[in-house]
Amino acid sequence: MFPQDIQRLAQQIVATSTARGLMLATAESCTGGLVAAALTAVPGSSAALDRGFVTYSNEAKQQMLEVPEDTLITHGAVSEPTARAMAQGAVARSRAAVSVAVTGIAGPGGGSAEKPVGLVHFAAQGPGGLIHRRETFGDLGRDAVRLAALGVALEMLADRLGS
Repeated sequence: MFPQDIQRLAQQIVATSTARGLMLATAESCTGGLVAAALTAVPGSSAALDRGFVTYSNEAKQQMLEVPEDTLITHGAVSEPTARAMAQGAVARSRAAVSVAVTGIAGPGGGSAEKPVGLVHFAAQGPGGLIHRRETFGDLGRDAVRLAALGVALEMLADRLGS
């Protein structure tokens, strides 16, 4: 279902998470659950993944992840502060010790000069703290942006796990 590099990384994450006894959670917007799907494609992932939050709307981000309304009004859904709040909320609202959050503009529309199509913000929370990453993949097409975002999100999970 997923490219081999994604499958290998997901397998590595599940194995490391299980071995270390650290549960995972995902908080996804533009990827619509792809990160959780890649993890659950791995046999035995129930020992690693506690839950996945698909929070496509601002209301969902607020209700499910406790992203402050002021953050969304001031910075927008596609921003570093929102990604950070999503990652923190995923840990706070689950049994997970490690989380990854993804929020961006996959396209084809919805972009602006300030926030172009292909802009994605990521955050990951874990034993090593909270990290942020911003990527501008460009207007590659919706599927390509989402797949590229999936790869970055998995890399960040692996980083937070120390794998």
